[in-house]
Order: sequence, then C-alpha cells, then structure tokens
Amino acid sequence: DALQTRVSLQLCFVPADAMARIGAEQEVENLSGLSTSPEKDIFVVRDNGTTCLMAEFAAKVMVPYDVSASNYVDLITEEAEIPLSRGAAVRGKCGTTESELQISWLDKVYTLKLYFVKEGHNTTKRQEAVWKMNKIQFVYDSSERTYFKDAVNPGKHTASSHHLSALLTPAGKSYECQAQQTISLITSDHQRTVTLLLSEVRLQPFDISADFVFSEEHKCPVDEREQLEETLPLILGLILGLMIVITVCIYHIHHKLTANQVQLPRDRSQYKHMG
Repeated sequence: DALQTRVSLQLCFVPADAMARIGAEQEVENLSGLSTSPEKDIFVVRDNGTTCLMAEFAAKVMVPYDVSASNYVDLITEEAEIPLSRGAAVRGKCGTTESELQISWLDKVYTLKLYFVKEGHNTTKRQEAVWKMNKIQFVYDSSERTYFKDAVNPGKHTASSHHLSALLTPAGKSYECQAQQTISLITSDHQRTVTLLLSEVRLQPFDISADFVFSEEHKCPVDEREQLEETLPLILGLILGLMIVITVCIYHIHHKLTANQVQLPRDRSQYKHMG
C-alpha cells in the first residue's frame, strides 16, 4: 500500500524530542499532506507502534457573532466560516471503550474535540457491539480577526453537542460518508447555535486490525441511497432489455411452430377440396 509506505517513512523522521512530548498520551500525527484533496485532513493516533485511531475528513465550522450596525446602536448577526486548517496540531487518546481526537489550529485559538464510545446496541434479534461519536466540543475566540470581523464583545467560547449519537457503526468497521453532514452545537451561554459541517469522512476510533489501514467500511445511509439512485436506472434498463429479448425470442419460436402446422381453411365449404 503506497499510503502505508509513505506514512511509515514520514513517521521515521519525527524528531525524538517530539515523540517524547507526545509519549505521555499516545503517538499522534497530522498526515494531511498525504491527502489528495486540499480540503481533507488525515489524523492518526498510534499506541505501542500500532494505529489505534484514524480519521480523514473535510471540516468547517459556521459560527454566528454580533457586529455593530451602521448606526452604531443596533447589532446585526454575521457568520464566521472557519475551515479546519492544514498543519493543525493534534492530540489523541485510544481506549478499549472510549477514544478521543483533539485538533487545534491558529495557535490554539480554535480547537475541535471529538469523542467516541464503544458499547452494546440492541437490535431486533440480539445485542451487537457498535461505536459512535457521542460528544463534540468546539472552542473558539471571537477576538481572532481572521474570521471574526469587528465582533462586538469578543471573547472565548465553547460550543458543545447535546445527547449526540452520530456515525453509528458496527464494531470492527470504519465509518465512511462522502455526503456532507451537519451537526449542531450550542454555546455554553445557550445564545448561539454553532454548525459543524463534515464531509468526505472516513473514520475508525477502535479495533484497527492493520497499521495505517482502515477496516471494512460501513457506508452512511445518505451514500447508500445515492448509490442506489445511481444504479437503479441501470438495473431497470437491464431488466427491460432482458424482457424485450425474451419477448422477441418467444415470438420467433411461436411463429416457427405455427408456420410448420397445416393451415385449416376458415370456410367449411373448402373442406371438400382437402384430402
């Protein structure tokens, strides 16, 4: 696997002091430079030299904030569109039933925290092990001027998910979803709704069986529906074509059989001429 070879080579050149600093948790690496998409980031967490969490996705956060109106009295709401920057710092932890990934950028002005849990899930027949993303936090500072222009009363804020149960995936599999997904977060003062947009997601926080390699994918319902919509016309076309071929074959067989039979006259008066 070319990606696995390049990743392994890149990790070989991580400075020893950097490895010592992250050794308190687990080995982490931002491999976004290996992504073929400029908007997609790749993050890896390793434990004892083995990959225990992998994440690939494109992300941006939409944050509403207040600015002064032209009369300098009223307030109007603007929206900051904050993309996840390349070269972001990453921290991570892997566990048997709980894992997390923390990504910070622009000198830690922005931090996205993703939390995962593995648990039993009751189905119609039995209880199966699944994993899911059960919590998201986004920490930001509206005094930062790259994305917040002339914010009124700027300061640090934290937006969190509430009762989240996202990316539900059978244990031992990775989650894959190309479609954009929207997750709402609420600020700690309950005044704002922050929106996290995720797309091109491939993620696995537990049970990775091969280093730097995702396990079998579990596609999201949106992707499955889109795939069905793409293949259904082809399937229907093949069925229609097959029906036409069968109909033509039956017609030719019937025509051949009837052509070999003696044609009886419809007018009974003609029977006397037969024999």
